[in-house]
Amino acid sequence: MRGYLAAEFCLDLTSGERPGDLVISAVVRVDGQAGEVVPLRFIGSEAHGLVYASRADIERDPAAGSWRFGLAKLGQLTPPALQGLVLSADRLTIPAAERDRFCAEFYPRLRQTATVISSDESFSAPVISAPSLVLGAAYGAGHSVDVSLEWLYRVGEAQLRVPVAGQVGPQDPAASVFRDLAAEQEIVDSIAGQLGHFGLSAASTDPTCTAADGALFDPPGAEPLGLRPSAKLTGIDTMLFSTELLPLLSGRPGVDVEVTGDRLSYREASDSLIIGVSTGEIAGENDWFDLGITITVDGREVPFTDVFMALSRGDSHLLLDNGAYFALDKPELRSLAQLIEEARALQDAPGSALRISRFQAGLWGELAELGVVSRQAKAWQHQVDRLLPLVSGDVTGSGSAPLPATLTATLRPYQLEGFQWLAFLWAGQLGGILADDMGLGKTLQTLALICHARQTEPDRPPFLIVAPTSVVSNWAAEAARFAPGLKVAVITDTMARRGQDIAEIIVGADAVVTTYALLRIDFARYSAAEWSGLVLDEAQNVKNYQSKVYQCARRLSAPFKLAITGTPMENNLMELWSLLSITAPGLFPNPAKFQEYYARPIEKRSQGELLGQLRRRVKPLMKRRTKEQVAADLPGKQEQVLEVDLHPRHRKLYETYLQRERQKVLGLIGDMNANRFTIFRSLTLLRQLSLHAGLVDAGHESMPCSKLDALLEQLRDVVGGGHRALVFSQFTGFLSRVRARLDEAGLEYCYLDGKTTNRPAVLQRFKDGKAPVFLISLKAGGFGLNLTEADYCFLLDPWWNPAIEAQAIDRTHRIGQTRNVVVYRLISTDTIEEKVMALKAKKAKLFASVMDDGNIFGGGLDADDIRSLFA
Repeated sequence: MRGYLAAEFCLDLTSGERPGDLVISAVVRVDGQAGEVVPLRFIGSEAHGLVYASRADIERDPAAGSWRFGLAKLGQLTPPALQGLVLSADRLTIPAAERDRFCAEFYPRLRQTATVISSDESFSAPVISAPSLVLGAAYGAGHSVDVSLEWLYRVGEAQLRVPVAGQVGPQDPAASVFRDLAAEQEIVDSIAGQLGHFGLSAASTDPTCTAADGALFDPPGAEPLGLRPSAKLTGIDTMLFSTELLPLLSGRPGVDVEVTGDRLSYREASDSLIIGVSTGEIAGENDWFDLGITITVDGREVPFTDVFMALSRGDSHLLLDNGAYFALDKPELRSLAQLIEEARALQDAPGSALRISRFQAGLWGELAELGVVSRQAKAWQHQVDRLLPLVSGDVTGSGSAPLPATLTATLRPYQLEGFQWLAFLWAGQLGGILADDMGLGKTLQTLALICHARQTEPDRPPFLIVAPTSVVSNWAAEAARFAPGLKVAVITDTMARRGQDIAEIIVGADAVVTTYALLRIDFARYSAAEWSGLVLDEAQNVKNYQSKVYQCARRLSAPFKLAITGTPMENNLMELWSLLSITAPGLFPNPAKFQEYYARPIEKRSQGELLGQLRRRVKPLMKRRTKEQVAADLPGKQEQVLEVDLHPRHRKLYETYLQRERQKVLGLIGDMNANRFTIFRSLTLLRQLSLHAGLVDAGHESMPCSKLDALLEQLRDVVGGGHRALVFSQFTGFLSRVRARLDEAGLEYCYLDGKTTNRPAVLQRFKDGKAPVFLISLKAGGFGLNLTEADYCFLLDPWWNPAIEAQAIDRTHRIGQTRNVVVYRLISTDTIEEKVMALKAKKAKLFASVMDDGNIFGGGLDADDIRSLFA
């Protein structure tokens, strides 16, 4: 036996008998053997070695005993099928017709198991190409495309495709014989990021794709290459795929792009976008008009609902059927969507066609700035053209109204501006709110308007002025002083008591002044009369839109309605809505929608942008100037808190009541609505007890009262210095005790509360200087009075509504005052009064934020406010 040698298993491909045929013969070549050897037996199932003899020995002597045997080690394992082919000396013939298939499918595999030779040089081995990634795009209807990925190899003239879902190894031995996984991975690494945007990368979070979709794998145990075999794209994704990914991959080495189906010509059309707005008349409506919104792109109209929905979904583009598309991140589209959302949110009937009111000129102005006004109803154009200047505040100039000759007063510049604004509203028969700070002459500006209206249209019916009882006489007095030519009829009693009908009273009158109570009682009679306009003085009296007097003011028919108040909002935004719903009923037609869209978000979440939007909507129909803005020459106002310690006996009694009421209230605030009356009764009791023990229990009438002592001490100094003082309290019971102490001290005073019958005489007595002190119930005299004769003001009990106190102070700190005004607040220390002062400071932010500037805080008392009062 020869020594151990190395052997090589070969497949010899030679020409067959017929032209083009191939014959495959299995041969074994052994190193160091010049002649042909014949394999006799393979060693091991996988044939890691073999026993052989030379062909020359076998042919010389057929007897095996004379042969010299040899052992050889094979360089690679040999499958049993090929072992049999060698041992049997069989030959396989490949017909000429199957030659190409053999080259493409079988040759790559055979070369992995044996060395392929051609002893007659009749067979040339085909070349196997590097891999290419084929991206297929099959376009369908409706902007859809089916995308597929597969690997392409060229074996000679044949093409072999393998899905990226395929695996190599025992599961797919055919693919393993020609795939170049390193080259495939290099291609994947270069484009995986771009493919991930379209759900074709294994790293993609596309929920329609999973790892089970079959990312490409290296041999068993290797990491996935990171591709997914397919994805279906629609809409914007199809457009982005066609305009971004396909151009990027086309012509890229290692990538082939195959497109089938009808591919649209996708094109950017943002520059052609035009927004159109229009209005149309609605039969039977004078204040409301249809609002039309059109968007035209590439010469085609796009339904706004499609744009609106795309914006709400956060889409980046909107795609049209013809392949044109435009970006949705344009500022004008975002603004348009916000404006339409506002218009829809505030409509009375949800889901109905878009409408716009003539009072919504601010909204229209912002819409018109975004696009082209394509069409306007004539009535709309006539009315909105009058209101649009109010949006910019430009109501002065050549078209402004001159002061009426019948007005005898000299107006300050801001009062003249206010009159011209009112005259502008009057000319357009548009209502509004004159919300100037208290003491700036709102009554005078309104009288100027009435004189103007009577002068320009003398045959029109009279104005109806509704005011608190305490102010009715002031209207008559101011009219006599500044507009003596006006005939003013004052109504201070019901029609039944007067024995007259409204028609008899108003004959020849230019203005009729009545009270809120009388309007409510005799509403049927007032509503039967014809009025040129309705003026609501101290209009906060109709701030509750659920009250009967509010309903009367809103239902009264008048072409022009004006609200006059220094505090159009005291506790919450719905109070402002109430006034606007009377004076400009189309601005915010639905209270629930206004509360949902504006009030709650602003009051609870301090939304500055929404607050700014509300100010813009209200601006044309509300004019407000503060003293700091327009009355720089007004004397200063000094405010000071005088802290008063309760008498020890008073303190002990207060603490007893406090513990009892605290325990009661804290157990009730879980349901504020159901227990509101009980809670506020406890608060009122503690407030009264902070003033005088006798207010809650007559048995303690003789208990010392520190606050009365402090007040008397201050009043003696004020009166002794030649000054005059107003003294305010919300509790008439406490004012009666002040009266008693003043009587004991021999100090002259005037007194006014809700039961005072001859109010004008009382007011005149103080104005004439017959008494240096004026005691006033806050509810009866806290507004509408001009008492500039006083230069000291005492507030005996604080209230958490700062507007109420400001109204009281402004009875004396107003136009006409020539001296500095000193305001004293008497606060009982360590009582609920200190808590009220803290709460009042917090509530003051609400008014300033809406009327002026700042951040909104909140509305009326809630459970947290109540807790703070008992903390």
